[in-house]
Amino acid sequence: MPNLLGLKTREEIALSEFEGFLKAEIILTEALTKRTRFNIAYILKIHRLALGHLYAFAGKYRDVNISKGGFPFAASRFLYQTVQEFEEEVLVKLPNKYESKKSLIHDIAVVHGELLVIHPFREGNGRTARILANLMSRKQGYEALEFGRVGEKKFELYVAAVQKSAEKDYRKMIAFISSIFPM
Repeated sequence: MPNLLGLKTREEIALSEFEGFLKAEIILTEALTKRTRFNIAYILKIHRLALGHLYAFAGKYRDVNISKGGFPFAASRFLYQTVQEFEEEVLVKLPNKYESKKSLIHDIAVVHGELLVIHPFREGNGRTARILANLMSRKQGYEALEFGRVGEKKFELYVAAVQKSAEKDYRKMIAFISSIFPM
């Protein structure tokens, strides 16, 4: 993929992307407060912070249709409307403080599943969604989710959970997030 740094190999690009996402998560974690609101502007900021050094499209909605493994993501021509509905129906309803870990896990699962189904960016959707999930957890005083524990078998469950999220069935995603939620 063409990039602003002129990197040629997959390894160079992957390392630059990794460093960008790591830097973005550190910056956003340090700036996190009890009053931080997770909305579309914030999600665009995560993406821009992570990949702005590398891609001109960082922090901008994709303008192409994409799919993965035969699973089509939200159509690009309806992406702005889809994202606005996500913000109105899900993000604005997120409380600043959760009364229980169970309700936090539920909301992380819904946000995570919906964001992955929408897939608003050309690249970095999963990593952006994982950073957002970690920030939602940290805001409530918990550690980051343990995505590093996701092996091949759990990854298959993760993909199935994302696909069920497209049907607004979040049970599998809730179970998945519960399985990697910090103790």
